[in-house]
Amino acid sequence: MKASRWAWWVATGFGSGWIKPAPGTWGSLAALAVWLLFTALVPLRFSGRWWLEIVFLALPAFMTWIGIKASDQVVRETGHKDPSYIVADEWAGLWIALWPVRWLVVSNLPRMFGADGWRCLPIVLVPFLLFRFFDIWKPWPIRQIQVLPDGQGVVVDDVVAGLYALVVTQVLMPFF
Repeated sequence: MKASRWAWWVATGFGSGWIKPAPGTWGSLAALAVWLLFTALVPLRFSGRWWLEIVFLALPAFMTWIGIKASDQVVRETGHKDPSYIVADEWAGLWIALWPVRWLVVSNLPRMFGADGWRCLPIVLVPFLLFRFFDIWKPWPIRQIQVLPDGQGVVVDDVVAGLYALVVTQVLMPFF
């Protein structure tokens, strides 16, 4: 069965999964850029509002769902179990890992692009690196989750890596 065009776009992270070497890292960087763009659109005065909290939770949930659907189609078309060019899983996992720093990013966004922006770098660099670490290392049960069929096996292991990164980021946040 041929995968639809939207499935290829979503599964490959809008083409970021085709960049070599390390397509997972490139896909994660693309996901970070999109997430930062979204947070740039959030006015600081809305921080902590319940409905915006739901939006920040819905983003990775939606990406997980649509990533599984798209990855299903691509995996079935190609016959490859977990090809490196599928990076929708990195998008979902990283957006989960970034959840604890959402309001730090919103409140520091003007500084991030200023002269002392490097001082804000740990705010996004820590969850990014933790996510990549857990995604590559694949501690229990991440490696075991990969046996799930098709898109589930592609995406859900990175969701768990994102959850691991979320927990460690939350622990490290007092040091930011």
